[in-house]
Amino acid sequence: MSPPVDPVTSDPNLPAEVDVAIIGGGIAGVTAAYFLAKAGQRVALLEKGVIAGEQSSRNWGWCRVQNRDEREIPVMLRSMELWDSLPKEAGIDLGFRRTGLIYATRSESELETWRQWVEMARGYQFHSRILSAEEARAMVPGTAKDWVGGIHSPHDGMASPRKAAPAIATAARRLGASIHQRCAVRGLDIEGGRIAGVITEHGRLRAPQVLLAGGAWSSMMLRRHGLDLPQSSIRSTVFATEPAPEITPGGLYTSDITVGRREDGSYIIAANNRGQIEITPQGLRYARKFWPTLVARRKMVKFGIGESFFRGPQAAKGRWRMDQPTIFEAEDMRTLDPTPKQGVAEPALKQLAASYPALSGVKMGQIWGGWIDSTPDAVPVIAPVGALPGLYLSTGYSGHGFGIGPGAGQLAADIVLGRTPAVDPKPFRYERLIDGSRIQKPGMM
Repeated sequence: MSPPVDPVTSDPNLPAEVDVAIIGGGIAGVTAAYFLAKAGQRVALLEKGVIAGEQSSRNWGWCRVQNRDEREIPVMLRSMELWDSLPKEAGIDLGFRRTGLIYATRSESELETWRQWVEMARGYQFHSRILSAEEARAMVPGTAKDWVGGIHSPHDGMASPRKAAPAIATAARRLGASIHQRCAVRGLDIEGGRIAGVITEHGRLRAPQVLLAGGAWSSMMLRRHGLDLPQSSIRSTVFATEPAPEITPGGLYTSDITVGRREDGSYIIAANNRGQIEITPQGLRYARKFWPTLVARRKMVKFGIGESFFRGPQAAKGRWRMDQPTIFEAEDMRTLDPTPKQGVAEPALKQLAASYPALSGVKMGQIWGGWIDSTPDAVPVIAPVGALPGLYLSTGYSGHGFGIGPGAGQLAADIVLGRTPAVDPKPFRYERLIDGSRIQKPGMM
């Protein structure tokens, strides 16, 4: 079952030519469209399903710098500025609130890891605060747990996955970008060794520059054209409660349960719910590159075999014709909507009631599944593709792309425009994953 997402108006006709074609209507794609249109570029945003239909509406809504991989901190700081400024600048509602985020732990080693992160983050002028055991108990109300401490960022917050990407897409359209939903891109149009546009289910669109922001589908699309992108996906389940009393205004993480309060007073909940890596042809192809990350995060995932071995973004698709319907146009693939694991809700609600008696009796409101696309080092690719001039990537956000989306979209737009980017793009270069460079282990999540 798909989570709710605000509708976006599509343009009726595909233009013959634009300056930049963007493949993918998630938050990274729509934000890039906004900044490119703002810079005077003719932009077409192409989405096989609906804007924000996949991970951009299926995430937790957390917008945080706290405990991020150091490589992402500069662009995340820029994102936080944009979460603040875009509503006024563009006249839109993103549902963004600086509610603060709190983590609490019983593990001295985990607390020490957080302490080291705090020291590092000071170099970026970002200030989370380590909590003592007494402070952790005071800031995590309703529990009598033996916390040894925690970490708190009053500056982080949450936005609305239902509203954010659709609102930014609408703002981009007001600036002149054209929006095309149910318009699958079948492949890249290449002439003379460089990008000439895209081939869509509704015809050819000429464009000297193409930004691929296709999430879990990006590796398959590149493979069609002989390009490598090590990518894997994790199958996840998320559920929301009915509206309930406030125990925290924002996000709260503990080893027992994680909660995030939404605008309507309900909560996103997770407890003992590990993501599942399904064994697939694409996963097997890149298994060696992902091994260090799997070792580092083995407690966060489990393995299984499902229908994704044969169907979906990680199936054994390599070549297909572009003058015939493709997998991107299949009705069950227009919007990836994996079946959620219903069994996670009951134990999570019991844990919620045990931890927070005020929420005893709260019921599940909605549950849905998602596909989280990842790179081997859990850091996205936001970069040009040197082997194919005119092609750019913005993908591989590894489960924490919603909050970073505005800054990532602006960075991608800067790179496409050839102007000096607001942050250093080097950590996000594409070639690091394919040129034999040592894959770095992921940092904090």
